[in-house]
Amino acid sequence: MRMIRQVIYATISSMFLFAGPSEAAQDVLRIGVLADMSGIYSDMTGPGSVKAVELAVHDFGGSLNGKKIEIIQGDHQNKPDIASTLVRRWFDSEGVDVVVNAAGSATALAVVEIAKSYNKAALITGAISDRLTNDACSPNHVHYGLNSHALVNGTVKALIDQGKKTWFFLVADYAFGHSMLAEATKFIEQNSGKVVGSVKHPLNTSDFSSFLLQAQASKAQVVGLANASTDMSNAIAQAGEFGLQKGGQDLAALLIFLTDVNAMGLDRAQNTVLTTASYWDQDEKSRAFAERYYKDSKRMPTFYQQADYSATLAYLQAAKSVGWNDGRAVIAAMKDKPINDFFARGGSIRQDGLLVHDVFLARVKSPAESKKPWDYYQIVSTVPGATAFGSIAASKCPLINK
Repeated sequence: MRMIRQVIYATISSMFLFAGPSEAAQDVLRIGVLADMSGIYSDMTGPGSVKAVELAVHDFGGSLNGKKIEIIQGDHQNKPDIASTLVRRWFDSEGVDVVVNAAGSATALAVVEIAKSYNKAALITGAISDRLTNDACSPNHVHYGLNSHALVNGTVKALIDQGKKTWFFLVADYAFGHSMLAEATKFIEQNSGKVVGSVKHPLNTSDFSSFLLQAQASKAQVVGLANASTDMSNAIAQAGEFGLQKGGQDLAALLIFLTDVNAMGLDRAQNTVLTTASYWDQDEKSRAFAERYYKDSKRMPTFYQQADYSATLAYLQAAKSVGWNDGRAVIAAMKDKPINDFFARGGSIRQDGLLVHDVFLARVKSPAESKKPWDYYQIVSTVPGATAFGSIAASKCPLINK
């Protein structure tokens, strides 16, 4: 797409720098897609997120009120300090107006503070921490996708309802994992269950043996995985080697993506219960987007990548009426309109910046049930947005008029 200029940032030292935002540059709306472009989260976000944003810009028409829309991309390497340096440079000298994705909760929490200080906009589609719309909320960002409350509310409830009352957790040792553990513990205890133990592991762990031995020794009915991507896949693979399931323990992956299932294979992932914000094969609208996305990507989109498309389009529609130079004003305009597309069904953005929409409880199909490539999920039930995300009364965001 000729209207899009992409600049890839592999490291901070190799950045392509503008001399400064020229007068001409101020007549261009620049979207910065910030994600893990080559690391453990690159399948669920990465280049696929750039593709989703490109599709949104194309569908919007490629320009805004006669002005060009450009996309640049940055690789934060899963390091908040690199993300912070890059985003500040984008805002200071490269004329970026809005950041999309910001994969990883620690990265996202850093980005939203910077966007607020520059009065730019941030569309957080690639993070889970519920802090983003609680103590870290701001008038300059929206949290667009799923948060830890919605994920736990679906997956944990399904197992609690089956009588699985005792839990042990393997926890990724950063903001996302901590948030998931806290949310899960609260929900389990509220439903007469018990967390008998947990252990934290570093990001990108290859050897889970010591952690799994502790989980096995706990005798918990469920071993919950409060991690994601390669960490989650490695834990599931090694749990099979240690015989956790054969010993009567269930595995519950609290955050699992379509690309994770594809990488593991249905033999290993089958019957996993999960919560998802959307699914590519859910209906005609979902399939229409997924088929366009597949032409270039050769894979179906994750819900993060579907959120990238939906959030970018919603932002552009809001910016059309209020302009894009005032990030706070664009975010306020996004909150004023309902969002109802293939991703955000029955959606609306609350005062605290949280997109509330229907989410879905799904089960990973067995190999025999799968009838075509990427046919991985059976949608079990719909969880209404108000149920999935909880009441705004529980939010600690100071923006809320109470």
